Amino acid sequence: MTNPANHPQRFSLNYELHARPPEALSIPEQASYLALATDPSNRQAEYECIVELCTRYGVTSPAPELNHFKVDLGTFRLKWERRAECSSYTFFRQGDVGDPFAQPVITSVPQDWLEGLPGQVLVAAHVALRPAPAEPSSNEELASLFEGNPLVGSRVGDGVASVRADFRIHADGFSRFLIEDVSLTPRQAGRMVQRLLEIETYLMRALLTLPVARATLPVLADADLQLAALINEMAAVKSEDEPALLDRLTRLAAVVESTISSTLGRICAARAYQELVERRLADLREVRVEGVQTLREFVERRLLPAMSTCETVARLQDSLSERISRASELLRTRVDIALQRQNQSLLSTAARRAKLQLRLQETVEGLSVAAVSYYVVGLVGYAAKAVKAAGAPVNPEIVTGIAIPIVVVVAALGVRHIRQLVQRAAS
Repeated sequence: MTNPANHPQRFSLNYELHARPPEALSIPEQASYLALATDPSNRQAEYECIVELCTRYGVTSPAPELNHFKVDLGTFRLKWERRAECSSYTFFRQGDVGDPFAQPVITSVPQDWLEGLPGQVLVAAHVALRPAPAEPSSNEELASLFEGNPLVGSRVGDGVASVRADFRIHADGFSRFLIEDVSLTPRQAGRMVQRLLEIETYLMRALLTLPVARATLPVLADADLQLAALINEMAAVKSEDEPALLDRLTRLAAVVESTISSTLGRICAARAYQELVERRLADLREVRVEGVQTLREFVERRLLPAMSTCETVARLQDSLSERISRASELLRTRVDIALQRQNQSLLSTAARRAKLQLRLQETVEGLSVAAVSYYVVGLVGYAAKAVKAAGAPVNPEIVTGIAIPIVVVVAALGVRHIRQLVQRAAS
């Protein structure tokens, strides 16, 4: 059987359907997680690091085009994922330990290999999964695992497990999550770990926009003051000063548009990450534990003000852009009207000059006719006198009088013909 040709992206899209599957985890389990901010230029270096690690442990390396990879290296398991703006490395180790954070999985990973990873650490977290004790631990007992920090948490998955976290970076540079299993399946445990780590990663990605928004606010505030001053000047500005005012307004518009171009992408990304955080929080299906703030409450109380700042910047940018556009249109209209008035004045002056030139031309033409006629009539008179002197019966005065109207008419017609030829040549 011959099948139709495959779409060129069929297999890559199918691959994406199965990208980043959660790890099946058998409790007790530990995980250490690194999310490194990278750019496309680091992709080859990332792949080479993965190949180096696989070579060290004698396992098969992934294909260069893959964006996620899982491998069991004996002392730990690695799950690597490449995203648009960061790459994540999750190290798993199965087994029971007394203190869940005393010997994290990351200590089993070659340190020289970790130091060679490209990118900058955005998120680092330890996750410990252990069976829930018969008697629930008190908040004070659990806080001792987090260096006494205030905890947030809840029962998740409608009660199949409980989660505690402090969302603080500890002395080793990692935050901590503790999951106590009540009735988790291995797949549920893997999804739970993945959701918690994604919440912190997407939260940090969204918060990266906050410093940009804070730095942009003073620029927008200054632009707002400048715009208000320019609008006030527009009410009293003289016509000859309007082009200079329009130039200042155009420069201000360039400043505002520059801030929009430098922040719009980050703000749009922050919105997308905020939506992902909210989805992951909803997927946890939290049930409140008395005396403990839920993960949703903690995250939203920190994330929403930051996002409000970003949205404020976006609204200010849109408002300033619209107001500057309206002011520019108004001022440009005034400048155009002034230019039209100037053009009308110039046209009127040109018309007056044209009339004067026409009158002068007519005067010159009349004088030209008179001068030509005078000289021609004089020549006719001299000719008549010469004929009389030769003995012909001619009266020079009569001949001269008869020649005058004839010469004048011919001279006038000749000057008119010359003028018509010049006008046709000019057109």
